[in-house]
Amino acid sequence: MGMIIMQNKWQLKPAVSADLVKQFPEYNKIILQLLANRNLIEKQAIETFFLPVESKLLDPFLFKDMRAAVELTIQHIKAGDLIAVYGDYDADGVTSAALVTEILKILKAKTAVYIPARITEGYGLNKKAIDELKKNGAKLIITVDNGIRNKSEVEYARGLGLDVIISDHHEVPAKREDWPDCLIINPKADSYPYKFLAGVGVAFKFARALIETAKLDVNTKTKLEEKILDLVAVGTVADMVSLIGENRALVGRGLKVVNQRKRLGLKELIDISQINGAKEIKAWNIGWQIGPRLNSAGRMDHANTAYELLITKDKAEAVQIAQSLNEKNQARQKITEEIFAAAKKMVEEKMLADKILVVACPSSVGGSGVWPEGVMGLVAGRLCEAYARPALVITEHQGEIKGSGRSVDELNIIKAVEKLSEHLKRFGGHAAACGFTVKSREDLAAFTEKIKALAATALAGVELAPKILVEAEIDLADINDEFVEILEKFEPCGEENERPKFLSRGLTIMDKMTMGADARHVKFRFGSLWAVGFGQAANCQNFKIGDRVDVVYYLEFNEFNGRRTAQMKIVDIKKT
Repeated sequence: MGMIIMQNKWQLKPAVSADLVKQFPEYNKIILQLLANRNLIEKQAIETFFLPVESKLLDPFLFKDMRAAVELTIQHIKAGDLIAVYGDYDADGVTSAALVTEILKILKAKTAVYIPARITEGYGLNKKAIDELKKNGAKLIITVDNGIRNKSEVEYARGLGLDVIISDHHEVPAKREDWPDCLIINPKADSYPYKFLAGVGVAFKFARALIETAKLDVNTKTKLEEKILDLVAVGTVADMVSLIGENRALVGRGLKVVNQRKRLGLKELIDISQINGAKEIKAWNIGWQIGPRLNSAGRMDHANTAYELLITKDKAEAVQIAQSLNEKNQARQKITEEIFAAAKKMVEEKMLADKILVVACPSSVGGSGVWPEGVMGLVAGRLCEAYARPALVITEHQGEIKGSGRSVDELNIIKAVEKLSEHLKRFGGHAAACGFTVKSREDLAAFTEKIKALAATALAGVELAPKILVEAEIDLADINDEFVEILEKFEPCGEENERPKFLSRGLTIMDKMTMGADARHVKFRFGSLWAVGFGQAANCQNFKIGDRVDVVYYLEFNEFNGRRTAQMKIVDIKKT
């Protein structure tokens, strides 16, 4: 049986209230609709949103332990002690480690970096790594993007005479007594006003506090702060945190630094991967092109490679590492595609009635054939997207049965997994994604059965179809250059500030042509506006001039021969 093709469901956001339109007559009604969709309905919030780069960043000393953490770090720098920065193997963790190390070195600290291996060590602090750091002479460990759930490991490190500072952004344990007993910089652990920083955002706050405290002139301090903002932009976008509020200001400023192409490794990665040609790098380039290449190091091998790329000052080394990461990313794409195909076959054969897809590699249920752990989350994401339902993908490595999950809005996956914790050694994550380790094959069978029952209850009566969230229904008459220029001010786009998608109904196809060497792309004219559908020629082969269609699309400028004209970029199209 071939794969079931699911029709996209278009979900239109509720119309903006008449009260809001009356309250802000200076704004275009459609723009107000977009702002309301982002819960920006107060004057100050709207003004801040449209001035993200210039908006003032929050004071790092609003973190309750920040001053003590800075003083402790300076004390170790002055004593000539070795300071170990303990990172994580994803793009957020790697950029965080590079950023803190860079500033510590400028401030004349002796530094070491430790990034755990995804497969053999897993996420967060571990005692073997702490032993190694102690043996190498470390006196202070600063975690970045991890550590908030490592109470026993912190206790162990302190028992060995090490000082520890936890800098993290993940959810804190529910009970205060389960927090690590050390200095903690985590917006979710104290009264810091903005809760959604990525790990690299928290690391930046710490670095900024160090810079502010240092005996340097104001100009040098400003330059140092700006120098590391490219890393903040990359890590923040790659970690898919909210791009409203302070993150928006950080990414907006950081993208300016990314586009100066001063960091050798990033420049070479952008060049070798042919990302956006010579055009401006935007947030989506990080999310879809730069982030995955940095992540491929930790998924396919070891994240140290990505870290080295970000800190190298040697052009030949930068070229070599960028080339290697690009190749790793291609290998990662290939293996993800192969496993996704195998997983789809399993789903089509026996799981189409299930409300949650639980797909295990043959070895984890007693067969042969191992799926690499590093791509399980990616495959789960692909399944979740293809079948519009939660998906768990499970593999086995060296006797450990591990899984990754991705979910839909209607099911909080981490809460579901937490209810079955008696079958698990470890678990973590959030509403949309999780990771877990199962105790045994018997536990896997029980876990699978129970989570399917749990999902069947939670999702009873829910229509599971791929959704395209549409921000506003508009007429072609609403579209002009001025409107598209205002839309550009919504950049940087990302989580919670998605690029706006619009719907227009009953458009008549006035002209149609295919594009590209293999005629994979299609172009329609509706009135005076052209609409481009990349890779959509096959889906649109039955559409002809004179047909009436409904279209979901983005709006953008097409720049050609020095001319800018507004155009539609098709997301989905249906005959009326």
